[in-house]
Amino acid sequence: MESGLVVEDMPDAQGWLKAVLMASFPDIRVEVVGSVQEALTRLNGAPSPSIALVDLGLPDGSGLDVLRKLKERHPGTLRIVTTIFDGDQQLFSALRAGAQGYVLKDQSREHLVQLLQGIVAGNPPLSPSIARRLLGFFSGPAPESPDEVLTPREVEVLTLLSKGITIAGAADALSLSRHTVGGYVKDLYRKLNVSTRAEATLEAARRGLVNVDGY
Repeated sequence: MESGLVVEDMPDAQGWLKAVLMASFPDIRVEVVGSVQEALTRLNGAPSPSIALVDLGLPDGSGLDVLRKLKERHPGTLRIVTTIFDGDQQLFSALRAGAQGYVLKDQSREHLVQLLQGIVAGNPPLSPSIARRLLGFFSGPAPESPDEVLTPREVEVLTLLSKGITIAGAADALSLSRHTVGGYVKDLYRKLNVSTRAEATLEAARRGLVNVDGY
């Protein structure tokens, strides 16, 4: 890997994804942009990046536009979506736009490094839950279980988490301790029958608690 491009608007995520790329490929040079327009400007006439990590929810549009431009102008670039959403709409829209991999940002740095390093061995960079979703696409929907009722405070915590806010950030926003918010998160995961932030967000959207139409 000679060069990498990170398309991500959140400063914390920018630094984290850059560090993941550098840990995966020690000699890589990484450039970071924070919007669709910046990414498209970078891709017009510039040398092709070896790999691009593209978020779907950007302040001035969708990362799908970046994926399409990469596929059209830089077909040799490995195009990987990095997002918190693992729903069918986002997944298959990204694949149609040219994504060659789809990983969730709520995984550990070590696991993401393993996924990206697996590229060298020819393994597709897919988070486990995304691979399962692709396999399950051709099977019927699982039977639904009755929804558990969330408390108003749990809804507040879930809404903040769905926007990408950390537990510490949610604690500050709600004037609660991190320990208390962590307890709410555990209760939310149990009630929603999920194990990741992305799954919790999609379940919240299914219940109409949050809106993920804009990714």
